[in-house]
Amino acid sequence: MMRRAACILFAAACLMRADDVNTFSIVAFDPATREWGVTVASRYFSVGSVVPWAEAEVGAVATQANVNVGYGPKGLELLRQGLSAKAVLEKLLAEDTFPGKDGRQVAIIDKNGTIAAYTGPNAPNWAGDRQGKTWSAQGNILVGAKVPEAMGKAFEETKGDLAERLFAALKAGDDAGGDSRGKQSASMLVVKKGGGRNINNDRLIYINVDDSPAPIPELRRLLDLNMVQLYQGSLGGLISSGDIAGARDVAAKLVHYSTNQAGAHMNYGLLSYLAGDKDTAAVELKKAHELNPNLRTQMENVAKTRTQYQPVLKDEEFLKRVFQ
Repeated sequence: MMRRAACILFAAACLMRADDVNTFSIVAFDPATREWGVTVASRYFSVGSVVPWAEAEVGAVATQANVNVGYGPKGLELLRQGLSAKAVLEKLLAEDTFPGKDGRQVAIIDKNGTIAAYTGPNAPNWAGDRQGKTWSAQGNILVGAKVPEAMGKAFEETKGDLAERLFAALKAGDDAGGDSRGKQSASMLVVKKGGGRNINNDRLIYINVDDSPAPIPELRRLLDLNMVQLYQGSLGGLISSGDIAGARDVAAKLVHYSTNQAGAHMNYGLLSYLAGDKDTAAVELKKAHELNPNLRTQMENVAKTRTQYQPVLKDEEFLKRVFQ
């Protein structure tokens, strides 16, 4: 009996094509920030090299299951020409001459946030998709419909950056059972015109966990690092331009993403002082001092270039609250 069961399992594994990307993903659009994104997880090596495609002010595509990877670049090309998500999907399927088309799974969001999705009748079970106003969640070889449904619910209930909403959706799908075969890789891609690091870069986020027994927690770790880099890049410009309120908001996010970094608490504390909130300033600078006993020296060095901070160093009564 055991030998027969093993043979059945082996036969089922052989029926699963090597090029199938059995996975769960969500594509989404944030109309307020003009960001498009895709995040995905799978029991498949380096899923980020196959499934997620996005271009700022154009749209996003997730192509999976009996995957035709060409749906990604071709879909973006058609979206760039001005076709709607529905028209792009119809054209991709109509012009697909490769075998296994009835096993494809694809979701598309265009520049207007319009969604189109397809799950072929022969996509590996359980396979299906669900849509909301600005998102589409889909997957195959899942434990059931509860996976994309949990993803959509988490996306809609989570506040903040699109990346955070995407991650919440992916984690919810994983918590609901995710890929029935297990875990291996995950990826996230978020684009916004001019929003990436350095110069002429539209990729806010492009992170990949290619091979890990715990890809979702590792994706979370990498996302935190990515968010720190993005917010650090904008902090100096806001301070220099005199936007203290905006700089303080960014500093608060840096504290959230790098709780154990003295510099993050120091900047939040100094900016809180300049914003007139000395109580928060004292709390944050005390935390910074606990993490860095040489904080006062660091503050003095920083104030040499960021002269906006100098009033703090002249307030002896306030400094006693921090360094007593």
